[in-house]
Amino acid sequence: MTALQKGSIGSLLIGSLLGVVLLAVVFGGEAALSTEGFCTSCHSMTYPQEELKKSSHYGALGVNPGCKDCHIPQGIENFHLAVATHVVDGARELYLELVNDYSTLEKFNERRLIMAHDARLNLKKWDSITCRTCHKDPQPPGESAQTEHKKMQTEGATCIDCHQNLVHEEVPMTDLNASLAAGKMVLKPEEGEDEDGEEEDAEDDENGEESKAENSDEEDSTDEDVD
Repeated sequence: MTALQKGSIGSLLIGSLLGVVLLAVVFGGEAALSTEGFCTSCHSMTYPQEELKKSSHYGALGVNPGCKDCHIPQGIENFHLAVATHVVDGARELYLELVNDYSTLEKFNERRLIMAHDARLNLKKWDSITCRTCHKDPQPPGESAQTEHKKMQTEGATCIDCHQNLVHEEVPMTDLNASLAAGKMVLKPEEGEDEDGEEEDAEDDENGEESKAENSDEEDSTDEDVD
């Protein structure tokens, strides 16, 4: 065996070893960064952790979900999404943790809607993959719920479009399609808001018609007096 061949084999072995080490670091690092202990090492995340433990998602099926089960895509097929989440969202949240004051729940609540909306947009972008990991092929009872679920096939809807405020403290629901189109947060109208508006318009129209009728009667009466 020539020196060149020995050098090539040595380089191949070293490269393979470095590749194994790199994979171990990446996969091990991703696993370590996905633990609940790491997530809640930031003081601000202790608030949503307590909310999770009080939610219907916790203790219902004997397996309690952690932060990663909803906020980080799982499985080797979604590994690239998990890494991207740690790199992009992790860096952003670390920066925001440093520049914002989350020392009290009241101060945390000042940014709660923004953080909730960001998390919803992630789920929208992932087609709610973390929801579907547990909720496989849901068949909801009730005609209205079944109609809404059909929108997943006909309109590209996904779980998070409708199912918001299930785990953490309630904040206004956001219209994710409109938000993506506008490039900014768009809130959903509250239930009954449109109906109330229509009722008010109808009342205004009715009052307007009554006023017109009264004015017409007054004019007729005036004409009679003049005659």
